[in-house]
Amino acid sequence: MHILMVLTSHDRLGATSEKTGFWLEEFAAPYYVFHDAGIKVTVASPKGGQPPLDPKSDSPDFQTADTERFKKDKAANKLLANTLPLAQVRAEDYDAVFYPGGHGPMWDLAHSSYSISLIESFLQQDKPISFVCHAPAALMNVHDKNGQPVVDNRAVTGFSNSEEEAVGLTTIVPFLLEDALKARGGRFVKAEDWTENCCVDGLLITGQNPQSSAATAQALLDRLKQAA
Repeated sequence: MHILMVLTSHDRLGATSEKTGFWLEEFAAPYYVFHDAGIKVTVASPKGGQPPLDPKSDSPDFQTADTERFKKDKAANKLLANTLPLAQVRAEDYDAVFYPGGHGPMWDLAHSSYSISLIESFLQQDKPISFVCHAPAALMNVHDKNGQPVVDNRAVTGFSNSEEEAVGLTTIVPFLLEDALKARGGRFVKAEDWTENCCVDGLLITGQNPQSSAATAQALLDRLKQAA
């Protein structure tokens, strides 16, 4: 099997001077879920090359066994440094796609025509799609074959309003993810802040927060095994 992971290329936190990007643990934990299961992983981003890392995710408070393992893994670091440009990626070459979070996707992946088309192609080919934390922002402008928002009347989760408030960024982000998913008909499923929560609705798999990244990746893996 072959899984595509898609990361953000956006590195600025709104109008502030602060940096953002992808969240390290949300890449590292799923990567090792896939890698340790013997699955080939390819990584892509809108611009290709080295994607921006949210510096906060590299602080001591947010380190885990997976992030520490990643930092020592030369092969994984090389893979990350050489992401494919999204324009060069085709859904037919992969069995599934996984989008790690971080705030970056709210600015670029939410509106990327390449990402939108890619996700729609995965669904048209009956292949599972998975997103964690802020990455469900990439679903905002994705539609099904009938032209309806892909999250309409489907169980979905992502970084909640209360979690965004807790990190003090409700006035910085371009939209509140929970509200945006609900506005598109999504049946938003929220657990307590900072607790594991993964939703599976057919081919759509979503996780609420960083605590959900490994579980969301495992749910994707389980879905692939069921289809095999």
